[in-house]
Amino acid sequence: MTGTLYGVGVGPGDPELLTLKALGVLRAAKVVAYPAPMTGDSKARAIAAAHIGNGKIEIAIRLPFTSERADTDARYDAAAKELGGHLAEGRDVAFLCLGDPLFYGTFAQILPRIAGKFPVAVIPGVTSLAAASAALVLPVAMKDEILSVIPATLDEQTIAARIETADCAAVVKIGRHLAKVRRVVETLGLADRARYVEFVTTGRERLRALSEVAEDEAEYFALVLIRKGNAP
Repeated sequence: MTGTLYGVGVGPGDPELLTLKALGVLRAAKVVAYPAPMTGDSKARAIAAAHIGNGKIEIAIRLPFTSERADTDARYDAAAKELGGHLAEGRDVAFLCLGDPLFYGTFAQILPRIAGKFPVAVIPGVTSLAAASAALVLPVAMKDEILSVIPATLDEQTIAARIETADCAAVVKIGRHLAKVRRVVETLGLADRARYVEFVTTGRERLRALSEVAEDEAEYFALVLIRKGNAP
């Protein structure tokens, strides 16, 4: 009998946002895997640390979270092979992922390398977008409104076009792209509608108007929420 690979969303940062189902899977799994930077600790593991317990086999999947990612596919291939070894021996694997596993999550890269070979299940988690909306007490969509989620890594023209066609937009993965995003927002005349959120639900959370954020202060784990319509 083979093990099951569980993609477990651990939420954006606050351990109290872990779901009961996520806790159950985490406690039962023999193997706990998680993405981690090339050096240093895993943010996903830190969120779930209190519930991992002793006796688990832990696998840190080291990834270069930078623009230089030429060997990333090879790293995912190696990780999938290692996880597959445990699954083949009947051990369930809980793969921890920030936010939700299938919302810009690392698990989405592991999934096609495992699916079809072993059983897979996904435990959804609270996304940074949902957490940012809650922190700002600002709806992301109402009635027939359209929401657009836009990676800041895209070019200015594409970002602008996506924002223009939406009633509310969330620009994610801000980091070094802050100046570009700000130019787009100002050009579209939406500067007074743009809110910057970083490290949401953590002790480092900051909520500010986009215009107040210095370019060298922007974090990768930040998003800009733009709502065109009136909030209740």
